[in-house]
Amino acid sequence: MKILISNDDGYLAPGIVALANVLQAHAEITVVAPDSNRSGTSNALTLDRPLAVSRADNGFYVVNGTPTDCVHIALTAIMKEPPDLVVSGINQGQNMGDDTLYSGTVAAATEAYLFGIPAIAFSQEEKGWDQLDAAANIALAMIQRGFPSLPSPFLLNVNIPNRSEAAIAGFRATRLGKRHASEPVVKTQDPAGRVMYWIGPPGGAKDASAGTDFDAVAQGYVSVTPLQIDLSHHQQIARVALDLA
Repeated sequence: MKILISNDDGYLAPGIVALANVLQAHAEITVVAPDSNRSGTSNALTLDRPLAVSRADNGFYVVNGTPTDCVHIALTAIMKEPPDLVVSGINQGQNMGDDTLYSGTVAAATEAYLFGIPAIAFSQEEKGWDQLDAAANIALAMIQRGFPSLPSPFLLNVNIPNRSEAAIAGFRATRLGKRHASEPVVKTQDPAGRVMYWIGPPGGAKDASAGTDFDAVAQGYVSVTPLQIDLSHHQQIARVALDLA
């Protein structure tokens, strides 16, 4: 089995190292990751400059671009043949609800899905890398399931509580929850006195009801959410047609 691994925390992040370490004994892996933290870049492709690829001491390919750049370059230039699976992560912090629209972790998996390759994005609920080895083992177990009931390609968003394997309650198939709006920006000044703004933290969960990723993780379960890319609001097409008539 050939697996491509990427992330948005950068090639030195403990999450991608742990994932590569646990998968290399079970698959032929290729790791292509950003040169630095690219969290929140969503599905951005770098089109205003050329991209450079280098090789780190640990064998990882390093790209001075976004997670989407990494997967795109891996599939079209680095790898001689397509992988059987693309995995992204393990991300430092959750990617649940509306976060998935901003997430570079999910975007890396999405790029593979758009190329027709099954993909899974892995994230830990809390930042700090606590219980990372357990999360890596859970990721391996999920990959080994293969998800034969799903049509290929599939796109899964997985969020793992920061718990030991023994303390994980199980696995739940979930839908995305929803968040409140983000907190206000943080206003500061640089040394020259110019006003600067930091994007504020995400808001709390607005919909964490039963069946959502928020609810599953809060109860100690690994949340597994199948995603799709079709943004069309099918229920409103007929209404728009009426307004256009």
